[in-house]
Amino acid sequence: MPAPLGVPRRKPGSLARRMMLIAAAWIFPLLLLGGLALDRALTNLVSDQFDAQLAQSLRGMVASAEIDPFGEVYFNRPLGDQRFLEPNSGFYWQITGDGVPAWPSRSLWDRTLTIKHDVIATDPIFYDSDQFPNEDLRLVQRTVGIPGSDVQWQFVVAGSREDLDAQISQIRAILAWSFAVLGIGLFLMAMAQTWYGLGPLRRIRKAIARIRTSGSNRVTDPLPTEVQPMVDELNALLEHTEKQAEEARRHAGNLAHALKTPLTVLNNAAHAHAPDLDETVLREAAAMRRQVDHHLARARAVGRRAVGLSRTNVMDSAVAVEGAVARLYPKVRFDIDGKADSMVAVERQDLDELLGNLIENAAKYGGGSVFVTVDAEPESNRCWILVEDDGAGIPASERTAIFGRGARLDTEKPGTGLGLAIVRDVAEIYGGTVELDESEDLGGLLVRLKLPRVG
Repeated sequence: MPAPLGVPRRKPGSLARRMMLIAAAWIFPLLLLGGLALDRALTNLVSDQFDAQLAQSLRGMVASAEIDPFGEVYFNRPLGDQRFLEPNSGFYWQITGDGVPAWPSRSLWDRTLTIKHDVIATDPIFYDSDQFPNEDLRLVQRTVGIPGSDVQWQFVVAGSREDLDAQISQIRAILAWSFAVLGIGLFLMAMAQTWYGLGPLRRIRKAIARIRTSGSNRVTDPLPTEVQPMVDELNALLEHTEKQAEEARRHAGNLAHALKTPLTVLNNAAHAHAPDLDETVLREAAAMRRQVDHHLARARAVGRRAVGLSRTNVMDSAVAVEGAVARLYPKVRFDIDGKADSMVAVERQDLDELLGNLIENAAKYGGGSVFVTVDAEPESNRCWILVEDDGAGIPASERTAIFGRGARLDTEKPGTGLGLAIVRDVAEIYGGTVELDESEDLGGLLVRLKLPRVG
């Protein structure tokens, strides 16, 4: 639907831009989700490994802890990690109990760890602490009962998160630039795919440009299967346009040729000051009018055929035409029979003109009876319309010549002599045919009109 007046027409946009937007719409969200999921998985893995290291140190402490005769805890063997002996090394341990001073590792030096004293945890628990300035800690704590002591001892191992956070930051940096490079690479690949995929459309554009500039009339370049149907339709449209242009040129030439003789007669009569100039003008003007009517009928049929596939009920058209002709020839008996639902691919106005010419000719030149049969051969792929009369008929030797423009066998009755010529031309425009034969039932002329059926 065209845009309202005053409203700017919306630009259709670029197909390549649409494809790139679609690619970006799925590439970047998926990469973002994938990056977040991978970041979570890797950071959890590194954190779990760090917690496992702390838990292993805690198990070593518990395994080597005993109670001396004074009720204090001691290790029956030294701990394996030397960082517990280096002051401020970032790895610490501490043992506390109710009413017992805390026993810290040497690495704590003069500091103690703030732990959760109100927790009784038979299994290790992990938590973070920021009690030391500029040193975030990760702690694992477990409540342990040592044989020979009634005190519930809290064993704690702490490790600085500096290395852990550094590893996580490094992982995230690697993920960030890796996914950025991957995203840019995928987007560039999508651009290349778009450019390559739209290549056939560029070839079609060049082929159409060649048609416009070089005079070629078809797109003959080999194209992919997905594009070939569109090219076939384009070639069919070009062929249809060529046929219409050729028909227009032929009609113009025929009309010019048909009008040339009457105009010459009028010109000669006018220069010679012929005494019967008025009769000559009327006679030749009528001839020119007949020719103009004939070519206008063909032009209308061609124009309506180009609109699309038409559907017209033959019986409705035949009944309407019979009613109109019966008023002109009240003494003629008309009979119509056949299938009431037969449809043909012809515009209603053109079908009325076809049947009108045939039925009127049968009434005019017949003996008083006209018989119309609709769809005489239902099994055929075409709809057969038979128009019969009881007149003298047309000899077989004259049946071809009678289709010529202006050809008339009975010159005593008024008429233009264009009826059968118009019927033939219009029928051929719609892919139909007209045949003349002898009526077996009425003895006169039988006109067999065959039109493409639909439905």
